[in-house]
Amino acid sequence: MNKFFLLLSFLMGTVVLASNYLVQFPFPYYGLNEILTYGAFSYPIAFLITDLTNRSFGKIIARKIVYIGFAIGICFTLIFSTNFADIISLRIAIGSGTAFLIAQLIDVQIFDKLRKREWFIAPLTSSIIGSTIDTFIFFSISFYGTGVPWLTLSLGDLTVKILVALLMLVPFKMLLKTFKAI
Repeated sequence: MNKFFLLLSFLMGTVVLASNYLVQFPFPYYGLNEILTYGAFSYPIAFLITDLTNRSFGKIIARKIVYIGFAIGICFTLIFSTNFADIISLRIAIGSGTAFLIAQLIDVQIFDKLRKREWFIAPLTSSIIGSTIDTFIFFSISFYGTGVPWLTLSLGDLTVKILVALLMLVPFKMLLKTFKAI
């Protein structure tokens, strides 16, 4: 369990780092560069990690994964993808940390309350609510007043995050057996 716990914590931190880096790049295809960034594709994996942990080990362990993932992700972000001369880069780090912590902890609580319902209700509901909270906190802190079209970007990102949350139900269901075996 300890090695698995550390692995999940490291994976969570890596997802945070990747998402913080990728959110800086608009998705240039199909005219979506004004409403979507690459970060929308990687961030929902954080909810998958949290929800699998919550289902298998409970909300206390899930919270610990969130806290450790948060610390690792912020450290990685500050070291690898923050340009301290660029105010937007700093705002991304602050916005990411704030949004991640609030959204993931809310996700843990919602998932825990819904865990006894059908297998897909808890991960889908908690991920959609968590993604919505995360998206608007992150984009408003990171880009409000900068000239970046943060509102349209947040709506585009949220749409993709909801679609990815639906798709994440497949690995969630498949990985449940692996997590239960540990």
